[in-house]
Amino acid sequence: MSFDEETLASMLEAVAEAKLEVILIGNAAAIIHGAPVLTKDVDFMVREHPRLQAKLEKFAQTFGVVLTRPYEPTSKVIRTSGRSVTVDFVLALSSRKSFESVKSRATKIRIGKRMVWVASLEDVIAAKEAANRPKDLAALPVLKETLEVKRASTHKKNNNH
Repeated sequence: MSFDEETLASMLEAVAEAKLEVILIGNAAAIIHGAPVLTKDVDFMVREHPRLQAKLEKFAQTFGVVLTRPYEPTSKVIRTSGRSVTVDFVLALSSRKSFESVKSRATKIRIGKRMVWVASLEDVIAAKEAANRPKDLAALPVLKETLEVKRASTHKKNNNH
């Protein structure tokens, strides 16, 4: 099952309740940017800090999920299970871009009652290129074409004003 805006809005309520600072990344972010892709999960980048585990546990309690580390012992992903849509909290991107760096290029948008930072399409593409997984490589042509269309549209708007 893929996520929808209502599911994402309820996730963001749980994120707010847990006082987590997140950036929406991955295909979910690409979809917000208009890319015609699908996803089975929602990926949020989070910054590592001493209270992160407690905040993630609060999210899990509020959202009704269980936290796991699927790739122990070196995992940089904390995954949820227990709902139809998996949430991955990513501590480090394959592209090695920092939380602050990704946030500096992100756009803040409203989903439901909450605002969320959405990674730039350029950062989503860079992370997928660096991850080099078959599923990421398969999505890249669509993401790059979406980026070209967005850039052309922006260029056209700027030249008409």
